[in-house]
Formats: sequence, C-alpha cells, structure tokens
Amino acid sequence: MTTVLSQKGQIVLPGPVRQQLHLHAGDDFEVFVEDDDSITLRRISQPPNHGLVDLLLACPAPFEIPARDRDDSEPPAL
Repeated sequence: MTTVLSQKGQIVLPGPVRQQLHLHAGDDFEVFVEDDDSITLRRISQPPNHGLVDLLLACPAPFEIPARDRDDSEPPAL
C-alpha cells in the first residue's frame, strides 16, 4: 500500500489499515525518524475499553448482574 503527502504535510492512512488497527479520528501517535530515513508511527492512545474484559474476568469472586425491573409506565407528557 502507498499513500501521498499532501501540501499541508498530512498523510492519509489507508482504510484497511485504520480498520485493522481500530483507528479513529483523534487517536494520538508518536513519530520517529530512523537512521535510514524511514518513519515510524506508533499509536499512543488506547482504544476505548482497552483491557476491560481482562479486568472483569480477573474478578476474584463470581458475580451476577441482577435482572432489571421492567418499567411499563408511559413517560410524562411535556
């Protein structure tokens, strides 16, 4: 895959790359220039809920989520 540097100095990451890495507008990156003039781009922001499943699975005791009471009442008229 290739991309082009715009006149504003912007580079567009191809859609398949953004989808594979779950990248979104506003994600933060570090930019490094290597000795061979190559550029390394590294994401420093974490995706939303990163590690949440691992945290929940590490719970030391079993837990249940209680059923919610159903509210069939009509909302108040405005």
